[in-house]
Amino acid sequence: MRKIWVTINPWDKNMVTTALEGGADGVLVPAGYSEKVKQLGKILTIAEDGDLKPGQDVVHFEITRCEDEEEIIRLAREKTVILGCRDWTIIPLENLIARDVNVVTQVKTVQEAKTALGILEKGVGHLLINADSPATLKQILSAVREKGDTTPLQEAEITAIVPVGMGDRVCVDTCTAMTEGQGMLVGNSSSALFLIHSESVVNPYVAPRPFRINAGAVHAYTRVPGGKTRYLSELAAGDRIFITDYQGNTTEGVVGRLKIEKRPLMLIKAVVDGKEIATIVQNAETIRLTSPEGAPVSVVGLKPGDRVLVSMEAGGRHFGYKIEETITEK
Repeated sequence: MRKIWVTINPWDKNMVTTALEGGADGVLVPAGYSEKVKQLGKILTIAEDGDLKPGQDVVHFEITRCEDEEEIIRLAREKTVILGCRDWTIIPLENLIARDVNVVTQVKTVQEAKTALGILEKGVGHLLINADSPATLKQILSAVREKGDTTPLQEAEITAIVPVGMGDRVCVDTCTAMTEGQGMLVGNSSSALFLIHSESVVNPYVAPRPFRINAGAVHAYTRVPGGKTRYLSELAAGDRIFITDYQGNTTEGVVGRLKIEKRPLMLIKAVVDGKEIATIVQNAETIRLTSPEGAPVSVVGLKPGDRVLVSMEAGGRHFGYKIEETITEK
């Protein structure tokens, strides 16, 4: 899960407030100011009197030559490494990202932040923003938060829609007001997830609830930050989830609450590239999948031959973590 830190040195209350309001995950402040930060809001502090301590938990490393990469890799096994470059360049970052080394990359401008987040189509996992003013900091934070991950989506062809009787289904109420084309990836298998549309659709039955995804049965999987999957039934208030749109743009959302209720359920089967996949959702007009064009498609109107968006993944999962192993789920 990508983390965003902000350097505030010298101390500046307005900069701290801007960092908090912009969704920063941590602030690096001078010694003696950690408590002042905590008085303004709950956020991680990096300081001699902070949650993370320079030299002990966090180290700065100035990279000057290719050989330095090995030392960075060694340090990153035990500490968080803040990387410095005399001439800001993406080459050292490309090498480290390619070797799956997570370092903190320093940026000063919106363009530097966007470049860092686009390296090797994966981006760095951790940014430290060194802004010269609250206005610049606000711009960078806004650009960083808009730049989410991308999840490749494919078209699947519906093959069967079968009522299966009563069961427990999960509504995920988020802290995000979603728009048309957005929802959550959910499925019977962690390697095959359907894009379940949010309840942002105007309809004659109930008022829109753009914060809600009627996601599916309690056993179903969904992907969450950190490269993991979780069962829908495991989610709880405050947990982070992924919100994905029909173009694959993926951002983090926060669970506000979970509603688990007994409802009539429906099994949906589909095929993609010759592979059969499935998910189980509530049997109701207001539950929708997503068409390749981003339109919500009600499950009660689905028919064989219809095409919907799914996310496929090679390999399997063990306790939610991706592994290179063949696992069959039916």
